[in-house]
Amino acid sequence: MMGIEVSDQLLGTFVPIVVYWVYSGIYVLMGSFDNYRLHSKKDEDEKNLVSKGTVVKGVLLQQTFQAVVAVVLFKVVDNPSEDASEQNTSHIVIVRQFLIAMVVFDTWQYFMHRYLHQNKFLYRHIHSQHHRLVVPYAYGAIYNHPLEGLILDTIGGAVAFIVSGMTPHTSIFFFSFATIKGVDDHCGLMLPGNILHALFENNSAYHDVHHQLCGSKYNFSQPFFVMWDKILGTYMPCSVEKRADGGLEARAAKECKDE
Repeated sequence: MMGIEVSDQLLGTFVPIVVYWVYSGIYVLMGSFDNYRLHSKKDEDEKNLVSKGTVVKGVLLQQTFQAVVAVVLFKVVDNPSEDASEQNTSHIVIVRQFLIAMVVFDTWQYFMHRYLHQNKFLYRHIHSQHHRLVVPYAYGAIYNHPLEGLILDTIGGAVAFIVSGMTPHTSIFFFSFATIKGVDDHCGLMLPGNILHALFENNSAYHDVHHQLCGSKYNFSQPFFVMWDKILGTYMPCSVEKRADGGLEARAAKECKDE
C-alpha cells in the first residue's frame, strides 16, 4: 500500500493555518488566567466593537485568500531542482534565510501598517476594521479587512519568501513561526516564562499600546522587531503594571502626543 505524499508547497500553505487555530485555541483555554490579563474580561466584552462570531468569519475569509495566493505563488516560483537539493541546505543557510525574511517582513509590515494609519481614507475604510478589537485577543490576530490582509500579510509574506530565497520546506517553519508570533502579540496575556516575551520586545504589551486610543500613532512594528519604530520616532515603550481591580495593564512609558 503506497503512502500518501503531501508536498512542501501544500504544507507551507495549510500548516500555518492549522497552527493559527491550535495556538490561539490554547490561549482561549488560558483565558481564565485573570491575574495575567492586560484587560479584564468585562472590558473585552464591552469595549470591542465586533462580535467574536464575526471575527471568526473574517479570519477564515482572510485565510482562504492567503491559501489561494500561496498556492499560486508556489506554482510560479516552483523549482524542482531546488527541491531536490533541499536536503543539502545547511543550518547556517536556513538561519540566514529566516533572519532575512524576518527583516523583510517587518519592513513591509511597518511601512504599510503606518501608511494605513496616516491615510485617513484607508484607515476609515480598511484598517479601522482591525481596530474594532480595542481589546485584542488571540484568534483575532488577523481579523482585518480582506484588502489589508492581502497587502500586509499575504503579499508581505510572499515578498519575504522570495527575497530570502527560502525553499517551500523552510517556509513551513517560517510562516508557522510568524503565525505564532502574531497570535502571541494579540493574545492579551503577559504570562511569566513566555520565551517570546524574553526574546522580543515586540510582544503583547507593546502591541496593546498601539490598540489603545493614545497609542494609535505609535508601535507600528510587527511582528518581530521594533527597529523601525525606534529609527523613525514612533517608538512608545511601555511598562506592565498591576491593575487595582486585579490583572495587568500595559502603560505607556511617556505621555502620548496628538499629531
